[in-house]
Amino acid sequence: MVPVPPMKWAAFAFVALSSPSSEVMAFSAPRHRSTPLRGAIGRGNSIGGPTGRLWMSNRDGGNDGTEDPNPGGVSDWSDDDDDKRSFDDLNFIEQIQEWFTSPEGKEDVKTYTVSLGFALIIRLLIIEPRYIPSLSMYPTFDVGDQLAVEKVTKRLRPFNRREVVVFNPPEKFREIVGDSSGKSKEALIKRIIAIEGDKVEVMGGKLFVNGVQQDEPFTNEDAAYEFGPVVVPPGEVLCLGDNRNHSLDGHIWGFLPAENVIGRAVFVYWPPWRVGTTGMY
Repeated sequence: MVPVPPMKWAAFAFVALSSPSSEVMAFSAPRHRSTPLRGAIGRGNSIGGPTGRLWMSNRDGGNDGTEDPNPGGVSDWSDDDDDKRSFDDLNFIEQIQEWFTSPEGKEDVKTYTVSLGFALIIRLLIIEPRYIPSLSMYPTFDVGDQLAVEKVTKRLRPFNRREVVVFNPPEKFREIVGDSSGKSKEALIKRIIAIEGDKVEVMGGKLFVNGVQQDEPFTNEDAAYEFGPVVVPPGEVLCLGDNRNHSLDGHIWGFLPAENVIGRAVFVYWPPWRVGTTGMY
């Protein structure tokens, strides 16, 4: 440090000590661990030494040899913190606390929170992934297929025949499998084969809607049961599995309230070799 002439130190000390806030100006420094001053601040202060440093004198006027470590409070002591540990020296909990209070941590938390919020909104209102656990919809879906289910258009347009939908099971289904069973609350996936007002019948292994035999290339085999004729009530649909003889579907538990539909299946996205919409429309 370049030595400061004694007269400049004297002028600075005079101004500082004559100010109403002289104690703060002369001896307050954030995060500064100074040597306790044993002398009194006042007229006994003196300037001495070849560098013109400020020394403290005792009450008797003598110099007790205590040097003011920060004359005028102008030194920068912000980096002089021997007790501060590095980030690597902190334990795991302390590192988390340090990260949360850092500017980078606050920015990351904000980013993650916004991203998570958007993801939850998208999943709740727009589209969500689903996993196929059984062969009731084979060959359209195989076990392990993952598909996207969109949830917007169910509010915009009515359901149509041949659409594949994911839905919450009706009350009749729960009675059949038992309310205590975990399957009674699991969402199901089937194909709509009839909408409200349709007359439905299964005979000779074939499906007839309003007296017309349906062409169903997506089914695994002809039905081995007889069903109907029945008329679909208002506000409901009739759903069957593509694997007709291995599906717990509408020919057993009846009609599905349209309000139970979660959304329409739109495409398979996993595994890669099954990506697409084959057999879904």
